[in-house]
Amino acid sequence: MTQSSPAATFLTQDAFERLQAELADLEANQRPAVVARIEAAREEGDLRENGGYHAAKEEQGKLEARIRELTVLLRDAVVGEAPDFDGKAGPGTVLKVRFEGDDEDSSFLLGSREAADGDLEVFSPQSPIGEAVTGHGAGETVAYKAPSGKEIKLTIVAVEPFHG
Repeated sequence: MTQSSPAATFLTQDAFERLQAELADLEANQRPAVVARIEAAREEGDLRENGGYHAAKEEQGKLEARIRELTVLLRDAVVGEAPDFDGKAGPGTVLKVRFEGDDEDSSFLLGSREAADGDLEVFSPQSPIGEAVTGHGAGETVAYKAPSGKEIKLTIVAVEPFHG
């Protein structure tokens, strides 16, 4: 597999198909249902004090945002088997890390929230922690600045390919 652009998201075939099904449902079923609720509420009269209308319009906004998000994600996705694993952190890897001052290890997926199914925490490769760990392997200590401005150090305990 060739190296993907930073905008591309690696997805397993299962995750890709799950997201395609979600998009199809949103477009074919949920969008028409919301439009029907808006039309029904519109027929009730004065829209300024029509709670049903405003709730349906808000739901429509969220629905359309999710449709746009999935459309872009699926268009730019790299689907298939993970690239050859070199032991280094990168998109599509699960890291076990120990934050400086902690007694327990934490695990997370470096990739897209859309690729993960379950309770595994996910960090984007473009996030501060994602940028800090990318290209590093087990035993290495890295630091990054949290959004608060505080420097955080962590040691990478293990890196494994994600098999979601």
